[in-house]
Amino acid sequence: MVADARFYDALGPRTIGELASITSGVLLGNPQLVVDAVASAERVGAGELFFLSENQPDRPAVGFILTDNRELAERFAQSVGAAILHPSPKAAFAKAAPHIVRARLHVGEAMRHPDADIHPEAMIGPGVVIGQGAVIGAGVSIGPNSVIGPGVVIGEGTRIGTGTQISFALIGKQCEIGSGSVIGEIGFGLAYEKGELLTLPHVGRVIIEDYVTLGANATVDRGMFDDTQLKMGCRIDNLCHIAHNCVIGEYAVMAAFAGISGSVSVGAGAQFGGRVGVADHLSIGQGARLAADSAVMRDIPAGETWAGSPAQPIQRFMRETAWLRRSAAKKNKPKE
Repeated sequence: MVADARFYDALGPRTIGELASITSGVLLGNPQLVVDAVASAERVGAGELFFLSENQPDRPAVGFILTDNRELAERFAQSVGAAILHPSPKAAFAKAAPHIVRARLHVGEAMRHPDADIHPEAMIGPGVVIGQGAVIGAGVSIGPNSVIGPGVVIGEGTRIGTGTQISFALIGKQCEIGSGSVIGEIGFGLAYEKGELLTLPHVGRVIIEDYVTLGANATVDRGMFDDTQLKMGCRIDNLCHIAHNCVIGEYAVMAAFAGISGSVSVGAGAQFGGRVGVADHLSIGQGARLAADSAVMRDIPAGETWAGSPAQPIQRFMRETAWLRRSAAKKNKPKE
């Protein structure tokens, strides 16, 4: 997967032999083969580096693999020409990726980079920083002291509140981004090696479609490989958190303090009460409803209403709640 050049710089060429040395892995095959990019195991292409642990599904022999499975490494080395064997492939990937691709940073001393494309009808508040290659559309309003990163695109008529930070993002038209929000920061992807914690690289983006509302002090992490997406017309309240690789469907609604873990898919029109928490890699069906304080540990079918911690269908939750109340009343009833 070639990272979006508006947001990331390729650092190559890097040979597979260099990366094996950086990660302290065991190289199998030709050390001179060139690695062009990083990728996920699901979307890897020729010349791209990815990781696959022994307990993960096998993949066709495409790309350069980092793995703890010797048989798999040998097969890739024979088919592709090289592979790296490592006891902690995810951690090794975290060490190797920064030598292949790097996030673009602000350059120069200008508050508004001369390479930024700012429409003359945009309204830019005092203290706003706009990075190189950013595109600001007609009628956009950006509040004071906000930071718009390199390559960011903001569609016409979108309003950005005060003190907001936006990076690695493509934002549609007529959106509302509340003050103090942070869009495009790295997500909470971690790897372990010998007691050490490493942060996994994120080379994806945030895609916010038209007419989306994001409340004050909300956070949306960019994708690790794929994009984090907020689809048309969804409404996200203040102080919500959406983690990397999530997809939030059209006109979904989230009340304050909702927290969505990585790689969650939320269907169109789903509704979240306040302080709902969702575990990672789950699917919330179209039109599903989650009561306030729900802790979601399982997929939610379309159209259903769930409540509780852990969340369950609301009819079952109500029956259990009623039974507990009756049991408590009987226990506390004075003996005659």
